Amino acid sequence: MTVTAQSVNPGDRVAYLLADVPAGGAVKTVTGTLTARDSIPAFHKIALKDIAAGEILHRGGWPIGRITADTPAGAHVHVHNLVSAYSTPKETK
Repeated sequence: MTVTAQSVNPGDRVAYLLADVPAGGAVKTVTGTLTARDSIPAFHKIALKDIAAGEILHRGGWPIGRITADTPAGAHVHVHNLVSAYSTPKETK
């Protein structure tokens, strides 16, 4: 089964999955098809291209966060490899 992923802006490096996809599953995007490297839940982000650690990630042309680890195309993009541009955790003592 092929799952569809929707990007907001043609320049976005991530897209949102419209259904759950298993690792190794096919994902249809506006530019073609890619293979999911991880099991990714519906409405989570998938990397459309390789993204290097430290890069600022955009959605709809707006920055949403910084990638914390090299993330290959087809990988799950979420809190484990993305630090939000909107909020940061409070420092605890």
